[in-house]
Amino acid sequence: MPDNPARRHRIRLGAEVAPNKLDALLVSSLPNIRYLTGFTGSNGMLLAMPDRAVFFTDPRYEIQAAREVDCPVRVCKGPLIPKVVAALGRYHVRRLGFEKARLSFEAYEHLKRSLPLGVSLHPLGPLVETHRMVKSEDEIERIRRSVLLNSRAFEEVLPCIRPGMREGEVAAELEYRMRLLGAEKPSFDTIVAAGARSALPHAQAGPERLQAGLTLIDMGAMLGGYASDMTRVLHLGRASRKVRELYQAVLESQLAAVDAVRPGVSGHSVDRAARQVLKARGLDKAFVHSTGHGLGLEIHEPPRIGRKEKTTLEPGMTITIEPGAYLGGFGGVRIEDTVLVTTTGHEVLTPTPKELREL
Repeated sequence: MPDNPARRHRIRLGAEVAPNKLDALLVSSLPNIRYLTGFTGSNGMLLAMPDRAVFFTDPRYEIQAAREVDCPVRVCKGPLIPKVVAALGRYHVRRLGFEKARLSFEAYEHLKRSLPLGVSLHPLGPLVETHRMVKSEDEIERIRRSVLLNSRAFEEVLPCIRPGMREGEVAAELEYRMRLLGAEKPSFDTIVAAGARSALPHAQAGPERLQAGLTLIDMGAMLGGYASDMTRVLHLGRASRKVRELYQAVLESQLAAVDAVRPGVSGHSVDRAARQVLKARGLDKAFVHSTGHGLGLEIHEPPRIGRKEKTTLEPGMTITIEPGAYLGGFGGVRIEDTVLVTTTGHEVLTPTPKELREL
């Protein structure tokens, strides 16, 4: 699916540069550069001014940038920063903003040393990321397709999962299936955690073998540059009453949080809906992370669905809802869907059933 040319007006960021009394903004984050220009390579910087923008990259991307980027492209041999600095004088830039959370310290020091007299640097927060929170119809369609591919990969691998397989084998099968279905790559390292290791929220799939008991799978695909994210829990063999009660508590928590998603609601209100259910079951201390996060060009984007998140949900935001409960020495349960905020409420994009599956 090609980038939508109708969104390219974002490239100039004039409405953002002027109120901050800046002459230009240096965008160094590759996801932000892709959002603004369509560039999909691994090296680039964008100098955005109120009335124009210039993109800098290296010779490896000369042909690619000419095809993807619709502003002037400067191809640089060697580091990009000297060419950016040279352009500052050409465009009479005196106050230059930069992405303080995205520019490396080494690049910042290089930039600072190279600036001509009279040019000052001004750190900015997540300016572009704030725009990225609300997705266009094109972006929503990409996420929807990524979610469906991810769920299909899960369903196709499910019949192959059996006791004795290593966690890493299951993860490899899932990622291989994603690729066969057209994904560019996983959106993060696939989590497969068996038995007591399912109590590790971000366990790395390793050499441990699947045995009777819980197996947690957290997986996502990148398709058309956009991420999906889903967690499901399986049980090898007949689940005990304790497992069923733990699973039911997390499921009710997840459904309560999903039900709270609608325009005008804050991220912390959705998080609170999930926590109240688990607290009533005595599992509040077993829920050790936030309820969810935004996703799009990156697997983790604003807004965060957590205790202190004040961001108000708006139509077009895509978020995850993923409460969990983790009992050390026993195991953990997390249930995660990708959810779209709509004008009237929400739409759960993830089609995969949420009942506890016994294999």
